[in-house]
Amino acid sequence: MTEPPAPPQPSSQPPRRPPPAPPVTRVGLLLKPGKPEAVELARDLAALLVPRGIEVLVAHGPPEGLPGARAVADHELPEAQLLVVLGGDGTLLHGAEAVADAGVPILGVNLGNLGFLTSCPSAEAAASVELALEGRLVLESRLRLRVVLSRASGERLVRYACNDAVVSQGSIARLIEFETFLDGIPISTYRADGMIIATPTGSTAYNLAAGGPILTPALEAMVLSPICPHTLTNRPLVVPASSHLSVQLRSDAQHVMLTIDGQWAMPIEYHDRVDVHAAHQPLLLYRRPDVNYFEILRTKLRWGERVGGGPGYRGGWADWEPEPPPAPDTAPGDATSRRDGR
Repeated sequence: MTEPPAPPQPSSQPPRRPPPAPPVTRVGLLLKPGKPEAVELARDLAALLVPRGIEVLVAHGPPEGLPGARAVADHELPEAQLLVVLGGDGTLLHGAEAVADAGVPILGVNLGNLGFLTSCPSAEAAASVELALEGRLVLESRLRLRVVLSRASGERLVRYACNDAVVSQGSIARLIEFETFLDGIPISTYRADGMIIATPTGSTAYNLAAGGPILTPALEAMVLSPICPHTLTNRPLVVPASSHLSVQLRSDAQHVMLTIDGQWAMPIEYHDRVDVHAAHQPLLLYRRPDVNYFEILRTKLRWGERVGGGPGYRGGWADWEPEPPPAPDTAPGDATSRRDGR
């Protein structure tokens, strides 16, 4: 009888580790225009990086430049190995348009309002940059959209979206009629103010305001959300990221716009078609390891908080006290008696 083969013995060699990433020698800084805080913070970061022999590229910096840094245009930012965005989510989306195709990771420092994408506080900017240089930040891969506008004339325009592609009325409050397709199969004919096709990253933007669902960032999916549909049963639809979505105007509507990430817009006309599918290159986004997605939602959307206001509110529903009624024959806000006719 043939003996069964002996089980493989564990190797005495330690497991192989992936080769270390090459050291970062060139860092880009993208500043929000007209933001003095961004200029001051850029000076601090340049003073941190330049003495280490790291070349600093600055886009939208001050006219006088930054000591030791090189002023560049947006199209030169892909030369960087790391892009630090000093601004809000809009500035980060602008930076993503410049560098995402080149696979340059982005660290967003929040100088704006919400800061879903620029999650690093300005006070921690220098420390976060050092952690990024040391490879100690979490690097997330976020789905992007490839959006193709095909005109009836045969012209094709290609753009990329990190948040969403939106078809909507540009100036007139009037319903649009359009057809939607999933992998060439008809979904429905909508009559609505517009349509949002969003990534998981963009699900907390316009999609959320339009009643669409929140998709966690690692989910490989897209969401199709009608804006104020005429038929209430037209609900948002979540589809796999491998799908191909198409939106085509069915009526000769006027002033209809295709908007990408709120950064770029183009009018579309009858018989034009918008095709959307996942881009090959994702957005690479750094975040701090001590911050998770749901903490960001709780902080930015104030989940779990009871928000009150108005007369009688004392900070919590348990402490709410009704406002006392006005005195008889006294108008609200006016202590003068009405009995004497005054």
